[in-house]
Amino acid sequence: MTLYPINTGNFKLDGGAMFGVVPKSIWQRTNPSDANNMIDLSARCLLIEDGDRLILIDNGMGNKQSDKFFGYYYMWGDFNLDSSLKQYGFHRDDITDVFLTHLHFDHCGGSIQWNKDKTGYEPAFKNAHFWTNEDHWQWATQPNRREKASFLKENILPMEESGQLKFTAVPENDLLKNSALGFDIFFANGHTDKQMIPMIRYQDKTIAFMADLLPTVGHIPLPYVMGYDTRPLLTMNEKEKFLNMAADKNLYLFLEHDAHNEIITVQHTEKGVRLKDTFTTRQIFNN
Repeated sequence: MTLYPINTGNFKLDGGAMFGVVPKSIWQRTNPSDANNMIDLSARCLLIEDGDRLILIDNGMGNKQSDKFFGYYYMWGDFNLDSSLKQYGFHRDDITDVFLTHLHFDHCGGSIQWNKDKTGYEPAFKNAHFWTNEDHWQWATQPNRREKASFLKENILPMEESGQLKFTAVPENDLLKNSALGFDIFFANGHTDKQMIPMIRYQDKTIAFMADLLPTVGHIPLPYVMGYDTRPLLTMNEKEKFLNMAADKNLYLFLEHDAHNEIITVQHTEKGVRLKDTFTTRQIFNN
């Protein structure tokens, strides 16, 4: 197995929204903001090469939305999906599976693109299955008013229409062992219903792709919960359980949204679970 970081683009969001009730005087110590109160974020995805499978976990915002739409997110940097794949000798047509932690636009927007004459949409990965779970699919296709702006139908419905959509099993508890894609999945419901956190066994390590359960290093303390979360108290409980497990088992946490920290480990302290070490993906993946 070989792992590759795939940066699909950097953007900015309001720091207050990203930290909920935590005062700016505290969160800006780890996530400094600009003059507009915006903080740096990334859409760092993960590519897994395992035998004849090439699995991409999440794929960023894509490029089919309007300039006005992207203007809200202050895109920055030179990264995109295709250039990141090319860096490692791959093309999107090589992808066999696209695993989506959840269906918010910044995680799944790259799944679907305009067709050639821009009269409709088509899969951006023509040879891949798109993986979600049935509970989250229903949640996203019948969205509540709070999340409706994050579940864009043009990102989601064409997956089903293409015939390339597949569902993972949903466990009775919060952990699915040895999923159809070969890795374990932790299910979390605080951010959105049935968000999936893949846990990949790599050499002598376990890499956990943290998605929106832990957006940045600054979100490690339990009360530091995004304003975007639908059930913030549940997020706190899920973070506590997962971070305790991560400290106990020395998991390596791959941060999708932290623009400046790629992989971390955590440890138990008198103040609770806190940051232990920070690594680059090159240090861990050796590429």
